[in-house]
Amino acid sequence: MNIQSIASRALPGSFLRLFRLVIYVLGCTTFSAIAQSSDKNGEYLALAGDCISCHTAPGGKPYAGGLKMQTPFGYLLSPNITPDVETGIGSWSKDDFARALHDGVNKKGQDLYPAMPFTSYTKVTRADVDAIYDYLRTLKPVSNAVKVNQLDFPFNIRTSMMVWRELFFKQGFFKSDPNQSVTWNRGAYLVEGLEHCSACHSPRNIMGAIKPSKEFTGAVIDGWYALNLTSNSIVGLGSWSTQEIANYLKTGKNPGKTTAFGPMEEVVHNSTSHLTEVDLMAMATYLKSLPANSSLRADERKLDMNKVEGARLYIDNCSACHQSSGRGIVNVIPPLDGNPAILAPNGADIIKVVIRGINARNGYIPMPAFASKLTDDEIATIANYVRTSWDNSASANVTAAQVKTVRANPGL
Repeated sequence: MNIQSIASRALPGSFLRLFRLVIYVLGCTTFSAIAQSSDKNGEYLALAGDCISCHTAPGGKPYAGGLKMQTPFGYLLSPNITPDVETGIGSWSKDDFARALHDGVNKKGQDLYPAMPFTSYTKVTRADVDAIYDYLRTLKPVSNAVKVNQLDFPFNIRTSMMVWRELFFKQGFFKSDPNQSVTWNRGAYLVEGLEHCSACHSPRNIMGAIKPSKEFTGAVIDGWYALNLTSNSIVGLGSWSTQEIANYLKTGKNPGKTTAFGPMEEVVHNSTSHLTEVDLMAMATYLKSLPANSSLRADERKLDMNKVEGARLYIDNCSACHQSSGRGIVNVIPPLDGNPAILAPNGADIIKVVIRGINARNGYIPMPAFASKLTDDEIATIANYVRTSWDNSASANVTAAQVKTVRANPGL
């Protein structure tokens, strides 16, 4: 019997509601503190994230990278994340590291490939990300230069990730469900975030993204089958008790049912076997709640073809200078992400600059005019794309008629 069920029998209704509110608030704010004291928290979180498994090559130094990761589009080598300045992340700031995990963008402003599970890590709190960074900084620096990108053309061109991100990446921190227990929310935070279970246990489409409504339903990875983790009683965990799931994560076996092998054996060895009993039971509680059809992505974004077309036009015409992340180049090319001119109410400034270009000024290089290259509809589509992408939240209210008016009236 958990503490909330005990309280429900002992407390009057008004006090019970207050008690539940306090428990919920504590659950939202103490995820980092549940597991370990602060001095060991970063190491514990790195274990929960299973960082060592992907960032250690066979026979290589821990965290020094070089592990070969096969994809349908070629292969990648995991980067060195020791604090070596030349070949690792020794020159990365906390903000650089947080941007990689939360935004999927590296120190150079380049989009990361989703072999790095930033689609899950985006849910991890900034405090936990900072703790992992602090722990990694305590490691012995290892000099190991890794050429990460070994993908086939055109996937080796990072700007190709823009459309993928537009379609399949939903950025945002984990949000607790006030209707669920603290234990359930902690489990959801670990399963959906740090442990990134869906990355291996979900089938993917031809673009390498998790299939909608198929999350956690099992998938083949590296030639091994990652089990169905839903409550399906035949092929999933429906017949497993919460304690059995927790024991399996701790020991890699469930007597009479199965034992861990292949990649899951490594996950147990490097990650879940190191977690506290409290966290293992939290994960088990959450996993037991997964619906058999795993239609979890109620927030799955509808495919907006205007955004897709905007991403394509942006890649073709803008990203070479303004970068796929919209951050530009400091003191050379202005950013589009967070730029007040982009966020203005009616988008008139964007239209004028795209049509007419802009001269060099204050050290910034000139921007060419696109009046003869892009149609009114295309300019409007690009304008709306940059107004609603990255951290920009302006309205997508630029129209082809506006563009036509500006084009016809040079004095505007």
